[in-house]
Amino acid sequence: MLVLTAQEVKRFLDMRSCIDAVETAFRTRGLGGRATSAVAGVALTDGKLHAKLATLDGDRPYAVTKINANIPGNPSRRSLPSIQGVVVLFDAVTGTPLAVMDSGIITAMRTAAASAVAARWLALENAYTLAVIGCGIQARAHLEALLQVRPIRRLRAYDTDPDAAAAFCSAMHSAHGLDCASSPTVHEATVGSAIIVTTTPSREPIVNVDDVDPGTFIAAVGADSEDKQELSVDLFRSGVIVVDDIEQCARIGDLHHAIQAGAMTISDVRASLDEIVSRRVAGRHADSEVIIFDSTGVAIEDAAAAAIVYEKAEAAGVESAVDSAGSAGVESAVDSAGSH
Repeated sequence: MLVLTAQEVKRFLDMRSCIDAVETAFRTRGLGGRATSAVAGVALTDGKLHAKLATLDGDRPYAVTKINANIPGNPSRRSLPSIQGVVVLFDAVTGTPLAVMDSGIITAMRTAAASAVAARWLALENAYTLAVIGCGIQARAHLEALLQVRPIRRLRAYDTDPDAAAAFCSAMHSAHGLDCASSPTVHEATVGSAIIVTTTPSREPIVNVDDVDPGTFIAAVGADSEDKQELSVDLFRSGVIVVDDIEQCARIGDLHHAIQAGAMTISDVRASLDEIVSRRVAGRHADSEVIIFDSTGVAIEDAAAAAIVYEKAEAAGVESAVDSAGSAGVESAVDSAGSH
């Protein structure tokens, strides 16, 4: 079993490959292939512990489990990342663990890749203006991903910490040569932006109907537990909703707040992303539509990204490994005792 550090994950996972692999994973699901997922979570003192699992069939069948601690206060209080955890990749036929790898870069890149897939299918073709609300790791990953699918030239950024927004803009201007400026309010960042990305730990709505122009595509990324919310119920009611996973979004995404408020039902959701990329459902019907992609993070994205890392690491001859087989005697005893 390979053991791969964050540096090795970064070495073997590039954004374009990640976007293409994530799109393929959703298309597999949409066409009825095996691309199943599940999620569980428990509360921690200052955040949540999530476990996400998936199977994904491709050239080789894989299964994955990702366990992440999500502590929003870590960067400011402890100088630690908000997201820390591990991904374990399995052979889905034999059940053999193939690799364990740091989850931070995988989580950032596969989340941004899913938003880019959604933007590729749902954002206006000529969308070149982007607003980012929340200027952390996900903001950087999302800009990198969106630059792969749309001709982004102007960037506006907002963060509750103005210094973070200013630093983000300076870094993104240097890296990509964009017209980038920090905005004093959410409204000033979003108005005039054809694409909006929200990547915050907010527990109350921060983007409302009057913050959004006709035709805007919104990737709502921050609400990945039932106590988080970024978009107002009125915005949800007035927009077209596309989800990464209907059951998951109805339980822990921004969608669940709209359902809880009685503003909409599951039947009001236009489609899931797998239905869009498999062409079972048309995404955008008119240039004036505001389309919201409710992104809670689906483990088939982790499986797609982890498979890239594993296969490239194996091809490169990475040797940091441990024996995952165990002894026959131990396995026999476990098998006879049953599994709980």
